[in-house]
Amino acid sequence: MGFETFLGNSQAVADVRGMLAGDRVPGALLFAGPDGVGKKTLALMLARALNCERRAPGGDNFCGECLRCRKAGEMLASTREDLERRRAIKDATKRVDGLVYFDLQLIEPITRYILTEQVRQLRNVAYTHPFEFPRRIFVIDQAQTIHWQAMDLLLKILEEPPETTILILISSSSHELRSTFRSRCRKIQFLPVEELVISRLLAESGGLNKAQQELGVRVADGSIATAKAFNLAEYQRHRRPWLDFLEVVATKPVRSMSPPDWKMLFDSTKALTENRNEFDDTLKIGYTLLRDLLHVLFSGDGINIANVDLLPRLKGWAPKLGLERIEKLRAGLDTAFRLQARNVNQQLGLEALATGLFAGPRQ
Repeated sequence: MGFETFLGNSQAVADVRGMLAGDRVPGALLFAGPDGVGKKTLALMLARALNCERRAPGGDNFCGECLRCRKAGEMLASTREDLERRRAIKDATKRVDGLVYFDLQLIEPITRYILTEQVRQLRNVAYTHPFEFPRRIFVIDQAQTIHWQAMDLLLKILEEPPETTILILISSSSHELRSTFRSRCRKIQFLPVEELVISRLLAESGGLNKAQQELGVRVADGSIATAKAFNLAEYQRHRRPWLDFLEVVATKPVRSMSPPDWKMLFDSTKALTENRNEFDDTLKIGYTLLRDLLHVLFSGDGINIANVDLLPRLKGWAPKLGLERIEKLRAGLDTAFRLQARNVNQQLGLEALATGLFAGPRQ
């Protein structure tokens, strides 16, 4: 077990191993790039390598088997259990009670944010000597969610990093971080993973024919995490209500006197919104379908679409919807995304969005 098991982003891996080989790992790093491409995985690999007992001076790998490597795994498991326990606490004032940080600590949002007390505990521990490892590593995932009240606390640590502590910030939206954060971190850039790597991963997982593998590759869109989690039946189940929804809004002629298929519309919006825990995945599929419609509208082919199995239907829908109505749909999904955290009726919102489309484009 070592860096050779990491999939994709060979340049990011080379940068990390080069820093290890030259003993030039800085006190603050920023792993930036799209979701699901391995930023957190590589950060945790680096944390193990920095403390691996078997890594010789100038070594650029880790064994995964020595006492410290195994201990790192135990610390991470305890960290994840603690995060899940705290997220389940209903009383918000008690979610950060009794925080204890290990020498290898994964810090993630407990609510929508990484809370001030989480960063305060980091600061309190960062300047103390590690308990079990030569170096203490803090991996801050989704760093763009750090609460604004905690930013100055973290900035002070970045300005004066302790000798035995390394901070690794992970962000899919690094532009949202303060420029003072970015300037104090060595940036490691991650890119979408090559289709060949994802195709090989899906082929090895088994259970998918060639056409289904191609769909999985397109849906993954460069994300190893999405590819590993890809379940064809679940994806089709989430997608089916969108197909009914688009069938209604695309096939009714603009300003037609005939009514749309209200039953199909209402059934589709109900199916799209009935499970709030799945709504984020539902929206992602909606965005993907709209992107596919735009590709088909402007290119007329399916070279760049994700839902390759739907090409004939997309070719039928795209010209009937037109650019303005596709853009209205995208704006409607943006609104639904922003309102996820609020107690609003998303079904009514989608139904109102569809009804507005029946009026056709502005004159």
